[in-house]
Amino acid sequence: MEYHLGGKIGLQMTKRLNDSLSLSLAYTPGVAEVCKAIVDDPGVLFTHTARSNLVAVVTDGTAVLGLGDIGAAAGIPVMEGKCVLFKAFGETNAWPIAFENSRVNGNKGRTDVDKLVELTASIASMYGGINLEDIAAPECFEVEDRLQEMLSIPVFHDDQWGTAVISLAGVQNYCIITGKAMDELKVVINGAGAAGIRIAEMLKTAGVRNLLIVDSKGVCHSGRDDLNEHKRRLAVDTTARTLKDALKNADLAVMVSMRFNRDGSRTFEPEWLNEMADYPGIFAMANPDPEISPEETAAVLGDKPYIMSTGRSDYPNQINNVLGFPLIFRGALDVRAKRISMEMKLAAARGIAALAREEVPDSVKEAYGGADLVFGNQYIIPKPFDRRLLMFESLAVAEAAVENGDARIEDMTNYIDYLRALAFTPKNDFVTSIDACDTYRFSDTRLVSTDPNTDDKKVYICDPNVEVEDSTIDEITGRDIKMQVSGGIVTKIFPA
Repeated sequence: MEYHLGGKIGLQMTKRLNDSLSLSLAYTPGVAEVCKAIVDDPGVLFTHTARSNLVAVVTDGTAVLGLGDIGAAAGIPVMEGKCVLFKAFGETNAWPIAFENSRVNGNKGRTDVDKLVELTASIASMYGGINLEDIAAPECFEVEDRLQEMLSIPVFHDDQWGTAVISLAGVQNYCIITGKAMDELKVVINGAGAAGIRIAEMLKTAGVRNLLIVDSKGVCHSGRDDLNEHKRRLAVDTTARTLKDALKNADLAVMVSMRFNRDGSRTFEPEWLNEMADYPGIFAMANPDPEISPEETAAVLGDKPYIMSTGRSDYPNQINNVLGFPLIFRGALDVRAKRISMEMKLAAARGIAALAREEVPDSVKEAYGGADLVFGNQYIIPKPFDRRLLMFESLAVAEAAVENGDARIEDMTNYIDYLRALAFTPKNDFVTSIDACDTYRFSDTRLVSTDPNTDDKKVYICDPNVEVEDSTIDEITGRDIKMQVSGGIVTKIFPA
């Protein structure tokens, strides 16, 4: 409880306000010029307000983490936590929006889709993106779809897509290690809620052809008349009726359900692993207790090769949504994307999977107790504290947005350097010197770097109002300089 005293987020000014001149610029009369500019060109909202790097984390509290329907107010600590993760892992500002009175019966009952959509759309002009959070299925599907259709900014329901993106990355690396092709896999998904449905859709889009999804009543087959529209789209002709039936010769079991059924029986009995194909993949993502534990899996499979993932940080191959939403929004916001398309989600998964195949820096290993992180059965998913995720995943997302026409900013020149600066510039206050500096831009952002021909190139982001002593920003190229850096941003440049 003590950790949360006073909340976990706050406001921080990005401009100085310390005299009468700055006061007149920050508020009246200076602010009027920006207001008039927005009337003439709404695009000024992105360049002259906080909108371009601000995400709303929106909930109605109907499905909060593993706590269920606890209401919007009780869900605020979770939304604050989400905002912290946005900042820590994606360098994105985020703010919690917990909507009361957005249920069918006021603050009780299921989500009122019309009301929640209307409320969210009404606050959208302040934000560069909308992250929907902890909204119960199946209403969450319609809420996301309708908002994205209405708004020209990204709308992303992390409970639907976050686990799906990370899971796909894991499956892609599973295929590389086992030598199995995506279109040859037999995949069984246990859990047909928001996450299970979207995992199925992403896997099918990525090439999986043989997929069965199982809900609390059994396999979703074409003969059932009790399926909602989302399950019905995934229903197939099959004689399999139970999860055990479905697992026969399955290559991959993806589980987003719970460890126990309501009657106390196990959702996944360990001996069912024997029904699966050789070299199986077992993704057991129920938290805090996986449907089947790594210890149980090892006891059944023994020396046989397999790959296992869970949702827990104390086991290898954690499927952790923090690998997804902060980095996906980072890429989307940087090119001012109008949406987060399926192509962008697929690109995010490819970026995550590719990073896991890279050599892991010592700094990342040290953050995980010196763990031996080498691509293989015990390491198919990168770690959240690997800052290179920005340069792999966010880059891939932004490039996909440009490719499919969803980006307002299409010039990607120097974007990788911008991401490098975001990733590796310390956030404390310090003064540093750089030799033979170079200055250039990504979009509207000025960058300063060391000589690009050096092996250890370092890049820094300049404040739009950076103070340059005895010169101008355009005149410092090729010179040795000192820089004052605060919060990862260069605020002052002066001669070395």
